[in-house]
Amino acid sequence: MRLSVLDLVPVRTDQSTSDALAATVALAQTADRLGFTRYWVAEHHNMPSVGATSPPVLIAYLAAQTAQLRLGSGGVMLPNHAPLAVAEQFALLEAAAPGRIDLGIGRAPGSDPVTSYALRGGRDERDIENFPDYLDDVVALLSARGVRVALRSGDYVLKATPAAVTEPRLWLLGSSLYSAQLAAAKGLPYVFAHHFSGKGTEEALQLYRSRFVPSKLAAEPVTFLTVNAAVAETRDEATALILPNLQMMARLRTGQPLGPVPLVDEAAAARVTPHQQRMVDSGLRRAIVGSPVEAAEQLRALAERFDVDEVMVHPVASAQRGADPTTAPARVTTLELLAKQLLSAV
Repeated sequence: MRLSVLDLVPVRTDQSTSDALAATVALAQTADRLGFTRYWVAEHHNMPSVGATSPPVLIAYLAAQTAQLRLGSGGVMLPNHAPLAVAEQFALLEAAAPGRIDLGIGRAPGSDPVTSYALRGGRDERDIENFPDYLDDVVALLSARGVRVALRSGDYVLKATPAAVTEPRLWLLGSSLYSAQLAAAKGLPYVFAHHFSGKGTEEALQLYRSRFVPSKLAAEPVTFLTVNAAVAETRDEATALILPNLQMMARLRTGQPLGPVPLVDEAAAARVTPHQQRMVDSGLRRAIVGSPVEAAEQLRALAERFDVDEVMVHPVASAQRGADPTTAPARVTTLELLAKQLLSAV
């Protein structure tokens, strides 16, 4: 099985943004050393708990400090950006780190409506409606041929980069049947965001595989999925480490203000409503949580259930009070323990 990593650059209550970025660098270097396949960073905006706002900036930062990992976006929220800008950024990243760049593209705004409106400069919702066309534009702009624009004076060629030798690998991301169907129709590799809710995964992957149309980007269906994870020497310890994230998400989904990620000590003392506790319990059942042996068994079962040979873990373990704020020791340990069980080279 191949293992990869999704990182939202979580910001704990004891961290500044600089601290969280330092912890992410250490986590990426750990993944690089242990033989993980890829390391993706997300695009979220105006969230106190998430430091990942600009995937291309983060990817460039991490590429300079790692050697083997494929680095990518999980993903770029295309309605927030002009297709040419996205294509130029990732063509440049691919030129700087040939063969190591993935461009994962999503349709969701990655934030609340006010922030999304500000990101798009006041443009209307047609940016979301035009998503399939924008996706085609990015593909064409990244290609060696570029895009031909018909003008009265003749054709004008738009290209993301003047002399590309290789192109970043394009992936469509989603958490719905819409995204699965679109990826299949366009012959794109597809990643299902199983870590969001754990619902609809089987239906989406089945739809994608059954309706896939071969293309220059993929001759057959290519897919994997994401899952939240916290691994420690014992299940009780792993449960305590993942609780801050689960409580934070439960508060968000019940309309409470989102703050930084709590520390383990803060989560243990927190009060949650019965409804929020049910959300926490549900998230615990869907995640990879336990000792190294338990977590490895859970990952193998997940991969077998959905017929994938790669799983992207989202290490959401928080930290104990007193931890160095520039580190994420429990997130690093999660990767180390999984690699010891599942990556033969370790």
